Amino acid sequence: MKGAPESILYRCSTIMIQGKEQPLDEEMKDAFQHAYVKLGSLGERVLGFCHFSLPDDQFPEGFAFDTEDVNFTTENLCFLGLMSMIDPPRAAVPDAVAKCRSAGIKVIMVTGDHPITAKAIAKGVGIISEGNETVEDIAARLNVPVGDVNPRQAKACVVHGAELKEMTPEQLDNVLKHHTEIVFARTSPQQKLIIVEGCQRQGAIVAVTGDGVNDSPALKKADIGVAMGIAGSDVSKQAADMILLDDNFASIVTGVEEGKKNN
Repeated sequence: MKGAPESILYRCSTIMIQGKEQPLDEEMKDAFQHAYVKLGSLGERVLGFCHFSLPDDQFPEGFAFDTEDVNFTTENLCFLGLMSMIDPPRAAVPDAVAKCRSAGIKVIMVTGDHPITAKAIAKGVGIISEGNETVEDIAARLNVPVGDVNPRQAKACVVHGAELKEMTPEQLDNVLKHHTEIVFARTSPQQKLIIVEGCQRQGAIVAVTGDGVNDSPALKKADIGVAMGIAGSDVSKQAADMILLDDNFASIVTGVEEGKKNN
């Protein structure tokens, strides 16, 4: 199995070290966390891997695996390790983000990545400006608990999908209203729709980019849905108002510039 490292680790009770399976103890979990944070803070995408040998007598050749009504074990697996990949943003993106900001367009990042990775990428492309802090940054700088920091002191904000799940529409409105730079991380595609609706409640005209089948509700709901011409699914293209032939965020900004010239 592969996936979000914290989800993979949660399903494991042993770990493979130098070819030998050993119990997964707290020390190993701490080492995992340290490695994960280190890789994520470099802006790298991190995947976790584990495996499990199914007994032949219970799972003979031709066994019909059912992923809906799961008929095989998904617990007490053996953790194999982490793999880290760099998916560098295009060189034109930081400039495009800066142009958006100067034109009064607020760029919000919505990603399935871990918050640490998402924050590092957001800082790299200027979605979180240099010098702007999140509540966590302020707490770390002042060496106080996060709960002691007034959220309104922070211009930037990184919201985990699990937090978003617990938020009322009013709480989401507060986040969108009081932070100028926002990243939503570890979000499900369905949450993209909730974010779009939240922005529209603020009276904003919302453009959404997406490429997957699950992005189509958000693309439809947006005032302008932008699908990816190369990586985009057919469903996302059908739901969109605009298709980016080069899959490049910077092209949206070029389009906005052209539109403003013509006005």
